[in-house]
Amino acid sequence: MHEPMAIPVESSDGVTVVAHDHGGEGPPMVFCHATGFHGRYWDPICIRLAESYRCITIDLRGHGDSVVPVGLDMNWNGMGDDVLAVLDTLGLSEVRAVGHSMGGCAILIAELARPGSIIGAWLCEPIVMPPDRDAFFPNDDNPMVAAALKRREIFDSRDAVFDRYGSRPPFSGVEPEALRAYVDHGFADQADGTVILKCRGKVEAAVFSNSQTDVHGRLGEIRTPTVVAGSGDGDGPANIAPVVADQLPNATFEHFGDLTHFAPMEDPQRIAQSIQRALA
Repeated sequence: MHEPMAIPVESSDGVTVVAHDHGGEGPPMVFCHATGFHGRYWDPICIRLAESYRCITIDLRGHGDSVVPVGLDMNWNGMGDDVLAVLDTLGLSEVRAVGHSMGGCAILIAELARPGSIIGAWLCEPIVMPPDRDAFFPNDDNPMVAAALKRREIFDSRDAVFDRYGSRPPFSGVEPEALRAYVDHGFADQADGTVILKCRGKVEAAVFSNSQTDVHGRLGEIRTPTVVAGSGDGDGPANIAPVVADQLPNATFEHFGDLTHFAPMEDPQRIAQSIQRALA
């Protein structure tokens, strides 16, 4: 597969995000990533959909090759702005959207801000926090924030990252091609030959800290036909997914009981097939 074209896109708050345009003659399909990730980890799925769609993946603010002002508030409404900025800059219409975790919420935020922008959506465990957050994340003061702040950021090489990540959960359960896409494009080269995580721990923690939005109370406003996918790992996102599907007026729920929150990386073939069915 050829390298996608990287297109800088000016968004709100002085942010520049990057759209990775894989090309193709089909209708546009925009992909939004989870917290701490980047657009290019969707590559294995884009490869499988390339004959049917023009796949465009986004590095949302604070992630991948995006550029953000120092000290920027990582409010998730800005993620929705990033999605709309890409649609506007690339002149996209009749857009289908695929989102994972935070990326799923970003798509819903964009649709709420500008109804009709998205004509169909496939969302894997979108993080749409309900007011009673504790019912879904019991005894939990958002451990993802603490984990992000402790994350190791510098490695000797991408191969060293690949070997380390692939040897332990959660990445030990993902397809090697998906892990390679995540590692190859999620780290930047440094002058001393080492590589450093593009989404730094402090940024990732700030994104997790801003996960509470008003989207949950407005799900009834979203008319976009949507498939909400949920895993069988029993964690908070898996518990939220069927609730989101139930409250979206035109949504169905698809259960991947043998997969986890990392489903798009664990089984790219099955996930691509699900997306194809949902958004054809």
